[in-house]
Amino acid sequence: MADATAENLVALGRRVVAAGLVVASGGNLAARLPEPDHILVTPRGWALDELDAATLATAGLDGRHIFGPYAPTTELALHRAALGARSDAAVCLHLHPPMATLLHAVGRPIRRITTDHAYYLRRLGTVPFIQPGSDRLARAVAAGLADADVVLLAHHGCLIVADSFEVGYSRAANLEAAAMATYRAHVLGADVVECPPEFLAEVEAQEAAGVVYGKAAGPGPVTAREH
Repeated sequence: MADATAENLVALGRRVVAAGLVVASGGNLAARLPEPDHILVTPRGWALDELDAATLATAGLDGRHIFGPYAPTTELALHRAALGARSDAAVCLHLHPPMATLLHAVGRPIRRITTDHAYYLRRLGTVPFIQPGSDRLARAVAAGLADADVVLLAHHGCLIVADSFEVGYSRAANLEAAAMATYRAHVLGADVVECPPEFLAEVEAQEAAGVVYGKAAGPGPVTAREH
């Protein structure tokens, strides 16, 4: 299980770089391990598309560096706080999506225009600028995650939690896609509207009945439906 987690974290790093969601050595990732209160995190100062399993660090939710040749990311406190606050989360992404970060910095709300935006970004929060790497930022984001899965960090990017690597990536990609769509709507001089609320109402009714969008999480009666 730990080997699979490492492989998935490395693959996720390559995907977010390829999607332009981080630049150079920006951003960092974490995932929960099977051992109680152990997490796997990316190392300090490494580009996310240059990682392999041997470069990752194992840390405790108490902040200990348990295993690995390199020091954990400087945002370890952020990941510890996020995964500690959300027991349902398996993966945590701190990224710097350029358009989402720009719109938040200039005070333009990101609108969930399409059904994909609405589906993956249904819970979105914000925090003001707080010094990166600080315990204060970690506490603010943990509080924001009480009612959000994506938290925008002013002038700093975002923090995303998810119950799988695939959903984490989809949330990140759709956050930037929603920001780009919002920006283009402003450029066109159009009113920027949200996806009609009845879409999510129907999705949530289907989920309550055991039907979910995307890939099925595992064996069982759940029916997967493409979205």
